[in-house]
Amino acid sequence: MTAAGGTGADTESAGAGDFGRLLAGYRAAAGRTQEELAAAAGVSLRAVGDMERGRTRGPQRRTVRALAEALGLDGTQAAALDRAAQFGRPRGTKPAPAAAVPTPGPAAPAPAAAGSIEAEDAAPAAPLTPGALALPRDIADFTAREDALALLAELAKDDRPAHPRVVLISGQPGLGKTAFALHAAHTLAPFFPDGQLSLDLGGMSATPLSARDALGQVLRALGVADNAVPAGTEERAGLYRALVRERRLVLVLDNAADESQVRPLLPGSGPAVTLVTSRNTLAGLESVHRLRLEALAPGEAADLLARIAGRERIDAAPDATAELARLCGYLPLALRIAGQRLMARPQQPVSHLVRQLAAEENRLDLLETGDLAVRPAFALSYRRLPAESQLVLRRSALTAGHDFTAAVAAAYAGLSAVRTELVLEQLIDAGLVQLATPERYRLHDLVRLYAGEQLDADEPPGEVANARARATGWLLNRAAEFGLRFDPDREADRDAEAQAGPGADRDRTGPPVPLTEAARWLEEEHPEWLAALHQAFAAGRHREVIDTAEAMHWFSDRLLSWDIWAEVFQLSADAARACGDQLAEAVHVNYLAWTYVTCLHRYQRGVELAGEGLQLARRIGAREQEGWALVYLAAGLRHLNRHREAIDAYHQAAEAFDAVNSRSGRIGRLVTLRGAANCLRDSGRAEEAVQSRRRALAGALELVERWSSPLMHLMAAMTAHELGLDRAALKRWPAAEKAYRQALTHFEATGRPDSMTKTLTELGTALIEQGRADEARELLTEALTDLSADGPRQGRRR
Repeated sequence: MTAAGGTGADTESAGAGDFGRLLAGYRAAAGRTQEELAAAAGVSLRAVGDMERGRTRGPQRRTVRALAEALGLDGTQAAALDRAAQFGRPRGTKPAPAAAVPTPGPAAPAPAAAGSIEAEDAAPAAPLTPGALALPRDIADFTAREDALALLAELAKDDRPAHPRVVLISGQPGLGKTAFALHAAHTLAPFFPDGQLSLDLGGMSATPLSARDALGQVLRALGVADNAVPAGTEERAGLYRALVRERRLVLVLDNAADESQVRPLLPGSGPAVTLVTSRNTLAGLESVHRLRLEALAPGEAADLLARIAGRERIDAAPDATAELARLCGYLPLALRIAGQRLMARPQQPVSHLVRQLAAEENRLDLLETGDLAVRPAFALSYRRLPAESQLVLRRSALTAGHDFTAAVAAAYAGLSAVRTELVLEQLIDAGLVQLATPERYRLHDLVRLYAGEQLDADEPPGEVANARARATGWLLNRAAEFGLRFDPDREADRDAEAQAGPGADRDRTGPPVPLTEAARWLEEEHPEWLAALHQAFAAGRHREVIDTAEAMHWFSDRLLSWDIWAEVFQLSADAARACGDQLAEAVHVNYLAWTYVTCLHRYQRGVELAGEGLQLARRIGAREQEGWALVYLAAGLRHLNRHREAIDAYHQAAEAFDAVNSRSGRIGRLVTLRGAANCLRDSGRAEEAVQSRRRALAGALELVERWSSPLMHLMAAMTAHELGLDRAALKRWPAAEKAYRQALTHFEATGRPDSMTKTLTELGTALIEQGRADEARELLTEALTDLSADGPRQGRRR
């Protein structure tokens, strides 16, 4: 046949590479539309359009043969079309002579050696096998993941990417990795008209699919006949790369086991997109886009529940829905199961399921419906772990905090911190542990429940009890050691840091831990050592409880906003009572009274506890504890506006402290002077308050001179601040300014600039009252900048 305008000149010009023009001419002469040619040749409509528009200048030889056969071209015309294609191929090869191109016929030549140019060009040209590895249906109620989908859409825009696009989708079990990958493949389908395939690699099964078998399935889905599929893995991989080199298709490789299983299935070049899902991070996989899925946000979780169970039902119970999402850990699998349970029980309110899931021992049992279940999803990953990794995961369920360090996990696991850190990193790669911060790890709530189940199932109760006891001892030793760093008596004698004391860690060597490090550990690990304190009390280790609380009572002054001090000192008071130690009981009941007055602002209860402490102290003749009981009693009475009674209690406290020759007694006398002055100012006797406060400040400065420490500077700072308030009440603004500036100097020496906020505010007021508003504005602006740069800090100071 002769194409319209298909003269000899046309054939010669085709040698210059004008493949698109020649193809369009042959198609027009044959009277076929682009759609008809695409269907007959087994290529996509988009591919035909791209070739005729010149966007695809050098299609592969098998494609040319298919086009020539579909158009009914004779040998000369087919050779011309092939020569034009060869000129457009950017492969640095010379075009073959026209006679070397066989006339298209029913038989295809056998594949040459894998990996060669001839092997790639001679690969069978066929459309996708209908139904083979077809995408499963998309989920109609798929929710969220908009950012991740947008990333994939952006990747899909490039028609000719410089490198093949491979996206690794990883994350813990139950995050919906497979659902996301399939939804993404359906979403991207319009951009990839050559097909979409999905293959489960069985990564979590006992025998994952081998790369060789996986390649065989993909090649057959791409239209390769059984007898044309090479035998070896490398040969199959070479043929696969040849087949997809110019195909715009999406391949979902679901549930990958490891890198070696995936690598042979990755294209070497071309426009295809490969989506790989795995519970493992596959950190060794090179040149891939990594997309780690996380749990849904609370709003996204509620939206998913609404799409499954019905929006009207979910919107009618917002509080119960929020709690349901939290109990599901915002995990898509758990949320889907919960939604399906709600849908199957339309008569039950959302709150009913919430009540059922609230019982932790039943939660994983309830998160199962039909063939959907959370527990088996975790079990698949757990069973593939080495024994040591299983141990660390199980024992991590014993930790009390939202997150934990490798050192804490090591205390429970009975391993070194270094070894435990390595195992935790491996558990991150397996998707069962998450990184909370660079140094802290966390378990998803449902993973923690599963690990706890395995702990009960796999370990004898005696071993678990021993692990708890060992970790409890380590945590309380460390808490006591770090708490003692804030004891002013130990500040005075640096050599005593290494000596044994209540809870001292005898194994530690080297200089004492800096105050900032000790404070950070006590703050960050407070869920752990508080739980350990409860464990020790329950186990009858009462002296350990008392010693730990005693060691930390000076540190408690740094974090007054913590309500945990009520737990700490209630436990220590109860432990002292259980031991029959009346002095310790008086001490810790006083600490408890301080907590209720200073931290919890429950003044009446504080007054009652101070009264108990006072009776105990007088019964055994403990004058120092009598003084502190009276101090806390007076402080509570002051806040209840019972100023006369408070002043009387302060005077009694001063008498008790006068009988005590200790640093604690000196501090107690200073506290009584400050407290009495506060009562005087509160009751309108500011002039008397100034006189009392000046004596208190002189005493505070003497303490700073004798024992320079953050605590002594804090006492001086607070006293000077209060003197400024006294003078401000008398409108003596220059004198108030002087006192506030003196307070700032001592606040700086404490190392906690966040304590300066109130003093800076009062200083600004004093400057404004003196007509120095500009100076006040500059001062406060600079202070705000400095405090913001320093970052927020926890705790308030007294």
